[in-house]
Amino acid sequence: MINEFKEISSTVSNPYVTRWKESGKAVIGYSCTFIPDEIIHAAGMLPFRLRGIGTTSLSIGDTYFGPVICSFPKCILQLAGQGAYTFLDGAIIMNGCDSMRRLDECWRKAGDDYAGTLPQYFHYMGVPHKVTDYSIAWFEEELNRFIESIEKHFGVKITKTALKNSIRLYNEGRALLIELDTMRASEHSPITGEDATAVILAGFAMPREEYTRQLREVISELREAPPVLDGRKRLMVVGSTNDDLEFIRLIEESGGVVVADTMCFGSRSHRDLVDEKADPLTALAIRYLSHKFCPRMFGCYKERLGYIMERIQEAHIDGVILQNIRFCDLHGSENGIFERDLEAQGIPCMRMEREYGPLVETGRVKMRVDAFMERIA
Repeated sequence: MINEFKEISSTVSNPYVTRWKESGKAVIGYSCTFIPDEIIHAAGMLPFRLRGIGTTSLSIGDTYFGPVICSFPKCILQLAGQGAYTFLDGAIIMNGCDSMRRLDECWRKAGDDYAGTLPQYFHYMGVPHKVTDYSIAWFEEELNRFIESIEKHFGVKITKTALKNSIRLYNEGRALLIELDTMRASEHSPITGEDATAVILAGFAMPREEYTRQLREVISELREAPPVLDGRKRLMVVGSTNDDLEFIRLIEESGGVVVADTMCFGSRSHRDLVDEKADPLTALAIRYLSHKFCPRMFGCYKERLGYIMERIQEAHIDGVILQNIRFCDLHGSENGIFERDLEAQGIPCMRMEREYGPLVETGRVKMRVDAFMERIA
């Protein structure tokens, strides 16, 4: 089953999306984990996390974004311009960072120049950068506006009952993924970082009911699985978006196992549950906006450092790889502070800047990781 998750994680579309479309149901792409999947699911649609996996050129992305900017949104735009996202019935973009915010305007302009590349439903969501009473109220208004726009465009009704059912389903999946994190962090970890990443990634691209069913089976099998560590060093990967299994594989081929991470395509996406007893829209606003693990959220550095330290202790980490996509100001700046504070606690760290997408820098990355592994040997 993990092999199937790997296949899903390695392509833009997959057989589940194809069957979903063939049944006449809509697929909605979204750019960031601050956008609630539950709202899309409650509308009877498939939430699909946008990725730039498999890009081989940036000719379109560079045209609209320019060269000096994060390559993640450029890869998404490249695929959209090439027609890889024509299966989408809609897309939601938000201000995760300034580069991702620009994906909204660049995709709209590319849609004028490349016919058929812009989904008919295209929505921009503003998400605050602070967690306060007034910002939660503002975000709840944004979610209401989002719901109204979906209902109007697609002719559907998102009821409170449907939202509660979706919240319950997604909470079940998050609880299972938290159990997976606990297994990874254990002394006898039964799963490699590459396989764990594949399991998590598949959840962004599959119907949730089917994903949760398969995830439950995987967790059950892992409870009886033998350990994979074999004396290898226990590593943690922190920082920018990574949805490339090859990157994790390359790290593990150097003699370690990634037993923990705090990436948004990784463990930090499912760390919090939604309050099932509160009003569903208010509960969603609180859960998603209170998700402080991303450096886009102001004033939460101490909480993020504390979370990393907690994971380091739980997983008995030997070394931390602080990686960021080139030109990522948020993660690049914060990784420097993480390195200072973690090294002061005696925790070996390595900072690495890389491009998103195909590992064109494989040799350089491997050399850096090999040197780091020698340091912590």
